[in-house]
Amino acid sequence: MHVWRKSMDLVEALYELTAKFPKKEEYRLTNQILRAVISIPANIAEGQRRSTRKDYAKFVSIAHGSTAEVETFLIVASRVKYVSEEEIRPHLEAAGEISRMLNALRQRLLSNG
Repeated sequence: MHVWRKSMDLVEALYELTAKFPKKEEYRLTNQILRAVISIPANIAEGQRRSTRKDYAKFVSIAHGSTAEVETFLIVASRVKYVSEEEIRPHLEAAGEISRMLNALRQRLLSNG
C-alpha cells in the first residue's frame, strides 16, 4: 500500500532528524515525534487487518490524526531552534501528502462502493 510505504519513509526520516536534537529532549519532544510518526504506519497496518471497512476507516482516521501531531511537533522543534524551517519543510510536505492520502482512503472506505 502506497500510503503505508510513504509513512514508513517518514518514520526513517524523522529518526534521522531527531538524532540531531539535544540529549535532554530524548524523553520529551523526540519521544513525542517518534511515537506519533510510528503510529501512522502502525495504525494503517492494524486497520487493514480488521474485518470491516468501517473498522479499517477508524484506524485510518487515527493515523490521520497522528500526521497532525507530527506536523505540530515539527513546528515546535523549529520554534525552539532544534532544527531550521528549511530542515523540516520536506517532512512537513511529506506529512501533508500522507494526510491527504489517508483522508482519501478513509473516504473510499466509508463510501458504498
